[in-house]
Amino acid sequence: MDSAAASTHAPDDVRTSAAPRALATEAVHAGRDDLARQGLHAPPIDLSTTYPSYDSRAEAARIDAFAATGTEPDGPPVYGRLGNPTVARFETALARLEGAESAVAFASGMAALSAVLLARASTGLRHVVAVRPLYGCSDHLLTAGLLGSEVTWTDPAGIADALRPDTGLVMVESPANPTLAEVDLRAVAHACGSVPLLADNTFATPVLQRPAEQGARLVLHSATKYLGGHGDVLAGVVACDEEFAGRLRQIRFATGGVLHPLAGYLLLRGLSTLPVRVRAASANAAELARRLAADPRVARVHYPRIGGAMIAFEVHGDPHEVIAGVRLITPAVSLGSVDTLIQHPASISHRIVEATARRGSGVSDRLLRLSVGLEDVEDLWGDLRQALGGGGTVPRLERGAAAVRP
Repeated sequence: MDSAAASTHAPDDVRTSAAPRALATEAVHAGRDDLARQGLHAPPIDLSTTYPSYDSRAEAARIDAFAATGTEPDGPPVYGRLGNPTVARFETALARLEGAESAVAFASGMAALSAVLLARASTGLRHVVAVRPLYGCSDHLLTAGLLGSEVTWTDPAGIADALRPDTGLVMVESPANPTLAEVDLRAVAHACGSVPLLADNTFATPVLQRPAEQGARLVLHSATKYLGGHGDVLAGVVACDEEFAGRLRQIRFATGGVLHPLAGYLLLRGLSTLPVRVRAASANAAELARRLAADPRVARVHYPRIGGAMIAFEVHGDPHEVIAGVRLITPAVSLGSVDTLIQHPASISHRIVEATARRGSGVSDRLLRLSVGLEDVEDLWGDLRQALGGGGTVPRLERGAAAVRP
């Protein structure tokens, strides 16, 4: 049993520290600051779904308080759907890494986004302004109106004009999935006015950017990706201010999109190596982007100014043949794992997006998305080179105004 089970809150000194600490230090210690005093080194896993209470009056009062504000109950945990001490450790750590007051974890990234949309719709603010491209399922959730939302698609320059009295959210993803297009988050946040900006930070992670520092009120992660980092956990998380976190906790409790404690443990473990993994994979990606840009079989390479471990590239030949030809690289959906993954967005991750909208946002039928891992870069390049086959013309690099780093 986690001795922090006296509360789903992380201890006070886990939430704050005497002096600012570097990201690498926070990644290792946030959410774990109290362990040594308990005689522990690894964080315990609390698998309880319910907790004994002999004071039903006090329990009722704590549940009433949660129902009113969504504030985490003080004292012992009550029930797994209200909160879990192991998951709370991960939430505390991620909030610290993102520079936010709080974080709320969910069973998946889509569960996290759904909770945000429900939170806004419950106040009558069903309209969303969004910039394409987004992750394909995020796009579909907005376009199909599955949660009663209505979306206006625009470019970053059109955000202010697209706002309406019932606009509850502006959503962007930067770098975007899968084209790696970037937006100026500070400028977008300014254009939003009082409307909350949700920035999907899955690709960048807090290692490369912290959207809350640039004006985003909500920072979304598919924690399945880089935060977990090993392809063995499914999760989502929203970093935000405590007021919005309370509403998200209430929705999580009501809808049941809770994160399993074992997943919370794996995510906390993943955060400890996040800076090292992201920087090492980014170095591999920058080198592969440089080589792909010089390869005559590649028509165009997309690599963001901010860097990172994701590459998108368009081929002159059949992209499906490239997928079929890899031997070391894994042809699979998802991203952010220690091993390198490749996929064809138009067939898989963005297949659910209407074809005209998909192509209009830069997701061409010849685009491949590469999530670069921690293998030796020469081995990765050897596999890509043989999978690309032969023929082609001189490629054109697209990386905004910047060139690919050597």
